Order: sequence, then structure tokens, then C-alpha cells
Amino acid sequence: MTKRFWNLFKVSPVVLAAAFFAANSALAAEVNETNVSQLSEAQESNNIDQVTSVSQFSDVQPTDWAFQALQSLVERYGCIAGYPNSTYRGNRALTRYEFAAGLNACLDRVNELIATATADLVSKQDLATLQRLQEEYSAELATLRGRVDGLEARTSELEANQFSTTTKLVGEAIFNISEPFGGNRAVASNAVGAGPKLDSNTTFGDRVRLNLYTSFTGKDQLQTRLTAGNIINNNATGNTGATGTNMTRLGYDVTTADNSVSIDKLNYAFNFKDSVRVKVDATGGELYENVDVFNPDFKSSGTGALSRYGRFSPIYRQGQNGAGLTVTLNPNGPISLTGAYLAPSTGNGLFGANNPATNNGLFNGDNTIFGQLSFKPNKALNIGLTYAHSYLAGNAANSFFQSTGSGFANSPFGAVAGIRAESNNYGVEATFLFSPKLALSGWGGYTTISTLAGAPRDAEVWYYGATLALRDFGKEGNVLGIIFGQPPKVTGGNVKTGSPLDSGTSYHLEGLYKYKVSDNIQVTPGLLVIFNPENNNNNDTEYVGTLRTTFTF
Repeated sequence: MTKRFWNLFKVSPVVLAAAFFAANSALAAEVNETNVSQLSEAQESNNIDQVTSVSQFSDVQPTDWAFQALQSLVERYGCIAGYPNSTYRGNRALTRYEFAAGLNACLDRVNELIATATADLVSKQDLATLQRLQEEYSAELATLRGRVDGLEARTSELEANQFSTTTKLVGEAIFNISEPFGGNRAVASNAVGAGPKLDSNTTFGDRVRLNLYTSFTGKDQLQTRLTAGNIINNNATGNTGATGTNMTRLGYDVTTADNSVSIDKLNYAFNFKDSVRVKVDATGGELYENVDVFNPDFKSSGTGALSRYGRFSPIYRQGQNGAGLTVTLNPNGPISLTGAYLAPSTGNGLFGANNPATNNGLFNGDNTIFGQLSFKPNKALNIGLTYAHSYLAGNAANSFFQSTGSGFANSPFGAVAGIRAESNNYGVEATFLFSPKLALSGWGGYTTISTLAGAPRDAEVWYYGATLALRDFGKEGNVLGIIFGQPPKVTGGNVKTGSPLDSGTSYHLEGLYKYKVSDNIQVTPGLLVIFNPENNNNNDTEYVGTLRTTFTF
């Protein structure tokens, strides 16, 4: 401000407060020519009723230096307004546009007082000063008026041509180039001899997802997701696949018939109370999307880890593609508790929650009961304790970790249908921020599996993983990541006759670099290395080189 400007305020302390009343005008503060939604919020703040007492502001105290001036403006002129949350925000920085908008509001109020024959409440000296201030900022007032008029025109155009008043479209498209390579193809841990030569080709595939998010109250959300893709997993046909192991799978491999579009997720979430969040999945329910998985930099299939195992602990694979209910208590507090029930189903309806046949349905078919306790005392530390009980009704071949880890760990009693079994899964997960740019996450899990019919069989499975994220590495928004772990391995139990335990230990190593081209484009090159795949020390090390490009819109 110039000295000439400040001299204008020597006339009246009340006028000084009137000038700083500009801070109550949310319109100038919130208007952004590139964001129409902010304009709507600003207009809402600008249209609230005038306050009748300065005590109505929660952030203004009698000890504040400007308290008397604000009180005087309320009592003499009644031209003080606040934000919708009953705050005044008196410490915000003041721009010339904000000052001009506030001054204009005061002038409008003064004109109202004059028109209602209450001009005696305003001194001639104050009116003269306000007139001079209006002349001083006439250019800014004219500029602001032009900006508002332009934004109102744009808002009207958008409202007339908007997709929906309640629904928002969020899309993601992945272009992927990858190739697995190594010596011989992996064989099962208890197999004799080596597999055939790993002879694969470079592939180019895609996955596209369109999410429709609909809100009816502002605090609820209906999600409808459409998916299409042709990224074939590296072990698509079991041991006759390219690599012979699911440990080489990518985290986003999706194949639909002829790259056709299908609705693979439908759910509705709402607040039962402010401290209770409820989510109902009709189809495609996944625990790893309903709860915190404690791996913030790599959990996403489109912008996170390249591998399937590197995204999060396998315990969150329980109940995958299910229908059911998830309830979270105190979701925004330092301690939160989540409970869930999901009944998985197949896309073709052969078995699952949507099938009324024997050993099917919502409660008599495959199902998972899940619970998680989260503790986040501060921004740097986040810890979770997780439990899941899964029941397999014998309608399909057992897959206790949804093809994550070795084939033996997924089906320790044989990969055949008709085996009824259950598993108890225990997990601990944590994330620690050494600094805003350095994050360490990890998980460990233990699972017991047992049959419920026929010859008694049981198995014990262990797994663990750790991720390191270097944020803003080389450029703001980029992330350099390293992931290491041991996929699920059978370490004990009485498994099927003639099947010894895993003979070795597999190790998962992954390096990737997420490069942010723009706010909507990310390119991620990376290399996946599997040592002793299928927990067989006789298997050759396998590699998967990948270049993923993700477009968001």
C-alpha cells in the first residue's frame, strides 16, 4: 500500500475497519477463472445473512486488536458477513481485489442506510472518505466486475451443457508394454525337473476404466465402474503360460472378451452418522478399495506398483469381487475400526452371492468376514492389525490368495473343485513417513488353512513385504520406488498326500520410477525380478520389464 492510501484512514477508525471488512467478502478470495466449482462456493459464502453480533464469529475474541472496530461496524452499519462455518478469518492476506470487493459491499450498505432514512448513523466525514476510497479503487472494482460477469456467463454455459447435476465422470486409460524373460519356465515347488525354455514375446495391451460417481446428498456416493482391457497375465493358462508362475503377474492385468466393456463394480457408500461410514457392494467389492491398505504410494493398480504382489498385503485379496457390507467406525479419527462381510461371485454367475443354487448365495456360498483396527496417532505413523476368515464352499478350485503367490500356497490341497475349506488370516501393516518425501511401508501375514470335509488336511502360510518411496525424486510429483518381499509360502501343516512342503523360498524385488508428465499423464518404467519362483530353488530367476503409461481424465 502507498503512503497516500494509508493517510486516508486517519479520518476514522471505523472506516479503517470498514476497509478491512474486505476480508469478509469470500467472492474475491475464492473466484478462480479456471475453476467454476470454486466460484459456486464463493457465491454461497457471499450470500449468507449478515451477522448481528461480533460474538457470532468463532475465531474473533475480545482480546483481538480489531475487536472494537468489528463490533462498531456491526452495531453502526450492520455490514459484516462471515463464512458459512461461522468464521471471520481476520488473519488472511488482503489483496487489492479483495479490498475492492469489501469496500464495494460497505458502500452498498451505506446506500441502503441512506435510502431508509437512517443516514444519521453515518458521519459526513466517513462518507467522504469512503467516496475517495471508491474513486481510488475504481479500476479494480471495474476489473472485478468484468471477471465476475465473465465467470457467470461461463457458469451458465456449463450448467446448460453439463453431463449431470449429480454425477461426475472419472476415467483412466493404461497403455502397457511388457515382456517376461529368463532361463526356463518355472515349475511347481514339488515338481521334478526343469520347465521348458521361457520363450515369450513383447506385448502391448490396454486397460480402460470409466467411473461414474453420483452423489444425492453431498455426503454419499454411488459408484458405477465400466472396464475393458486386453492385458493378459503372464501365467494366464497355468503352468503352460509364459512364465509358469503367478508371481510374475502385473497389478493391472485385465482381459475382457474382445476388449469389450462390462460393469465390474457397483456400490453405494454413505454416512450413517458422522462417525459411521457404510458401504454396500452389489458386485465387484474388494477389501483393498474399502479399507486402508497402508501402502499409499503403490496401492493403485493404475498409478502404483507394477506388480500384483507389490500393491499391498495378500490378506486384502480375501473376498475379492464380492457383494456385501463394509462398516467403518470413526473413519477420520486416530483410531478406527472396520468390519466387512463379502461373498465373492464369478462374472458368469456360475457360483457366488447372486446364485440361488445349493452351496451358493449370500450366506451359504464362499464368503469372507473381515476386521481391521487402525491406529494413526500422527501424520508420520499409521499402523493396522487385520483379521480375515474365509470360507470356500467347494464350487471351484481353491485359491486362498486369489492367484497371489505360489500355486501351492493358493491350493495346498489340490487345485480341484469340491474341496470345502476355511482359512484364518492374520496381518500387521504399517506406514512410516521419515519426511514428506521419504515413506516406508510394510506388511506381514500368517494364514492357517484347513479342510472341512473328507480327509483332514491343514497348512500354514507366511508372507511379508516392504516398500520404499522417494517422493519428488528428480521432479515434483515423481516417485522412485523399491519393493521387496516374500510372497505366500507353505511352511507347515498336513497337506495332501504326496505333496511335500515348499522346497525353497521365493523373493520378490521390484524397482520402478513414476514420472509425472503432467497432471493427467504418468509414465512408469520398471523391472520385476522373482528369485526362486514358485518357492522352488531349482527354478531360474525370472524378470518382467514393463513400461506403463497412465492417462487420467
